[in-house]
Amino acid sequence: MTLTELKYIIAVARERHFGRAAESCFISQPSLSVAVRKLEEELGVHIFERRSQEVSLTPVGESIVEQAQKVLDDVRRIEELAVQGKDPLCGPLRLGAIFTISPYLMPGLVHKMLHLAPKMPLILSENYTANLLEQLRAGEIDVAIMALPISEPGLMFMPLYDEEFVVAVPHDHPWAQRSEIHRDEVRSGKLLLLGKGHCLRDQILEACPESTPRKNGITAIQKTVEGSSLLTIHHMVAQGLGITVLPSSALKETCGDDLVKAVSFEKPVPTRRVIIAWRKSFNRMPAIETIKTAVNSLNLEGCKTLNLPPVSSVSAVN
Repeated sequence: MTLTELKYIIAVARERHFGRAAESCFISQPSLSVAVRKLEEELGVHIFERRSQEVSLTPVGESIVEQAQKVLDDVRRIEELAVQGKDPLCGPLRLGAIFTISPYLMPGLVHKMLHLAPKMPLILSENYTANLLEQLRAGEIDVAIMALPISEPGLMFMPLYDEEFVVAVPHDHPWAQRSEIHRDEVRSGKLLLLGKGHCLRDQILEACPESTPRKNGITAIQKTVEGSSLLTIHHMVAQGLGITVLPSSALKETCGDDLVKAVSFEKPVPTRRVIIAWRKSFNRMPAIETIKTAVNSLNLEGCKTLNLPPVSSVSAVN
């Protein structure tokens, strides 16, 4: 059994035709047919059912082709690791980020990375914190940008920046003319929050504890925005349906019109700490350092960049 033979059966399974499969592999049809038959004889099973008009997989053939694809994926991954061992900034980097960071950080980050590491394209994904942590554990992504608090063994963390929160109110709201708001005042407004699962929701409730909805006192409007995006909540605020608390990096997108006004918190201003996380076994530290350099150069509004070393304990970066 060879990797070439595995490539051939995957091609036949994809094309459902020996001729087209041979063309996609840049060999003659007789050569491909002989190689597939040789593999079937070696395994002692039929991988394909051959008909005059169509080729289909046998039940055992489906399992064999599926495993063959996994083997080839693993081989490509080994080749990538070898290349990255020579140059950590060469080859794709699978980067995840939480929903309340990605839309505001990634445009500038991608632009910077094209200059700092042109041979390291970023494969981007957005998700909830819990899902990103699971993807890190499974090796489905290489690094993730998220916000504390996080408690996850087996990972390394490096702080990127501390980000201030601001209050977003309708343009005709009584607070719109104020320069500052105390966090305890937020409880007196109709607070619009993201749904459960968004770590930003928990961070806001921690920063403004008096705003925590009571079990029997959740307003109807709070129910309607659960599970929404920050942009959706912006539209709600613009219509005068309530107020919200936003991370400063989102201001350009969510408070860039005349309908919503951003008002600062009184000091001490509540903040969240944004970090980059990776598995302890991940060996491309220069790639992580380059991400940090790119983020530090973005000058995000309301964000204070940090120059702290990597740690394996979340408590060490709080």
